[in-house]
Amino acid sequence: MKRRIDWRPYVAGALVGVLATVSVVVTTRVLGKTHFLGASTTFVRAAGFVEQAAAPDHVRQNPYFAKEKIKIDWQFMLIAGIFIGALAASILDGSFRLEAVPPIWRERFGDSVALRAAGAFLGGIVAMFGARMADGCPSGHGLSGLMQLSVSGFIALGCFFGAGVLMAAWVYGGKGGRR
Repeated sequence: MKRRIDWRPYVAGALVGVLATVSVVVTTRVLGKTHFLGASTTFVRAAGFVEQAAAPDHVRQNPYFAKEKIKIDWQFMLIAGIFIGALAASILDGSFRLEAVPPIWRERFGDSVALRAAGAFLGGIVAMFGARMADGCPSGHGLSGLMQLSVSGFIALGCFFGAGVLMAAWVYGGKGGRR
């Protein structure tokens, strides 16, 4: 049997702090403008790539894409790296498995793949809508805001965690995330 690796959350947190600091230093020196960690704009740009293939005139006339150019940049590569890193970590620690319906979801809502997909899709819509309304995602406002000791960063992070705790309590039915 493969030995399972336990990832240390404090080490991961410290590495995210190092990554955030390096991203500020490198982007300031290389790009001449400070860029903080964030992800939501990258997903909008990815949607823009898809839309550009289907309706390029619509993208050219869209004021949002005039402001946020459709491009592959360092944040786009960060998202790709997060996916690849998470996949590699789950394979290394032996926790990787394909699941259409995770056990904790099945216990609370049943084994319907369609319900799970709808829940994930609707959750993604709500998250992206909120991120666009806030002009940034939790990583952008939370991590980068805290790096700058921004009052709005502290407030945003408190709201994100509070909403996350409430949603987890509802989804997991008070089980505390046990598996």
